[in-house]
Amino acid sequence: MSAVVATYGPVTCLSVSGMGEPGGVEHSAAIRALYAVASGMGGPAGPLEGLWWVEDERHGLEVPRELWRWHLLLPAARVAQAGALERAREAARSSGAAVDRVRVVTFTEGECVEVVHAGPFSEEYVSLKVMEEFMAERGLVANGPHHEVYLTALDDPEPRTVLRQPVRPAGR
Repeated sequence: MSAVVATYGPVTCLSVSGMGEPGGVEHSAAIRALYAVASGMGGPAGPLEGLWWVEDERHGLEVPRELWRWHLLLPAARVAQAGALERAREAARSSGAAVDRVRVVTFTEGECVEVVHAGPFSEEYVSLKVMEEFMAERGLVANGPHHEVYLTALDDPEPRTVLRQPVRPAGR
């Protein structure tokens, strides 16, 4: 596996923010809400994504997972149409999902280092180490939350995930 540098411009998605372990109650409820609203907007237009961070001095993997913070993102087909979010929330309200938590966001990451991780989420630390070494060799430091793009379903026995880290030159 090798890391690469890529640049990402503005992206508009549906988003739900929260805190808690991946696959936990809060995380699962947010995913249900995203898909319920996206369904009312013509379905998802891309894979589920997550921005992850911790508010702690320790390395993220040393922090208990229930303290992890996240923005879950889902590209949706008609996200930019005026009133589309409100109509989709109303249509999905009977699903019981927390649809009022879903909002539309646009963000730009700029320059990023990324790898495609093939394997269990519990082994992502190996791919993250490759990314950290790649960044250090090029004088780059993190410039935003860790980003994951889930290329397979979260319960796939052989998951594939793009691991992405926005970066900037060290010292800036």
